Amino acid sequence: MSFTFCPRCGAPLAEEERFGRRRPSCRYCGFIHFNDPKVAVAALLTCDRRVLLVRRAAPPRAGFWALPAGYMDADELPEEALVREVEEETGLRARCLGLHAVTGLAGWAERRGILLVYRAELADLSAACADEELAPRDDVSEALWFTESTIPWDELAFESTARFLRDWMEKAVISRNG
Repeated sequence: MSFTFCPRCGAPLAEEERFGRRRPSCRYCGFIHFNDPKVAVAALLTCDRRVLLVRRAAPPRAGFWALPAGYMDADELPEEALVREVEEETGLRARCLGLHAVTGLAGWAERRGILLVYRAELADLSAACADEELAPRDDVSEALWFTESTIPWDELAFESTARFLRDWMEKAVISRNG
């Protein structure tokens, strides 16, 4: 986002050298605009040796499969954002198990940022991980559970999604083999 006027006092901003870079700054109230990266969260949500993927209904990569994901709001912790995003996109209530990976956010050049990927499970462990339980909505057109052999590799939205799924599969093999 670029500002022309100060969001605090309304005075015109000028590009000035601040903290090692040219940044929009206000000479009246001292406001400096830092173009901070967006932070997004994604869920590697698994149940009974299956993983949940959603078909994106919005750019970038609409029509392709990805992990349930979305942007954090300023007043949320990452784990809270994860639970909210999974519920918004699939209708499922998730429980965050721990951080899986941190990577750069793929997609639109103007939305560069950081992606926090968390391992997750269903909050109600007695609930079935059945496709009938899914309620795709928000910016998702479809949500399905996939086994290792049914993952639509040629239809994944991002290389990072493929990488996280391969990590999950390797860890699943290791845990099964002991």
